[in-house]
Amino acid sequence: MLCELQFADWVPVPVPRVFAFFANPRNLPRLMPSVSRTAIDGVQLVPPTPPPAPDQETVPINQLAGVGSIIGASFRPLLFLPWRSKWTAAITEFEWNDHFTDVQREGPFKRWHHRHEFLPEHRNGLGGTLVRDVVEYEIGFGPIGTLANSLFVERQLRSTFAHRQEVLPELLL
Repeated sequence: MLCELQFADWVPVPVPRVFAFFANPRNLPRLMPSVSRTAIDGVQLVPPTPPPAPDQETVPINQLAGVGSIIGASFRPLLFLPWRSKWTAAITEFEWNDHFTDVQREGPFKRWHHRHEFLPEHRNGLGGTLVRDVVEYEIGFGPIGTLANSLFVERQLRSTFAHRQEVLPELLL
């Protein structure tokens, strides 16, 4: 069964800075709950082409994951067990200061497609960025996967993104 979740969070930080933060795979563990013990196990970066506008904030382009980059990570999927799950993702889309997409190559899901979107938005007279995530995933395993999703997978994903929304402002400000 294909599932879709969407999340959105606004931060009072310009799009280029927020985009560069998310496009650097080394920042992933900083966004994850500490109990997951997320670690980056390996990165094969294919840096993106330079941004189109010369007045963009300076970004460490050699640290960003452009199309073709492969990121290996591991984490604890069940927080009450010491077992770690491996995850390998590939960046399949990258458009400066707009969006990028990662898809699972190997990992716990039958299918994982995560589109990260970055939209300029003003709130209360402040300029900032709306960070929007569209996650499509499939667990597999038929009725057992459907049950697992309803019992804990969806809840864990929602909790992970809620945590990210909590820590993102302090990481960027």
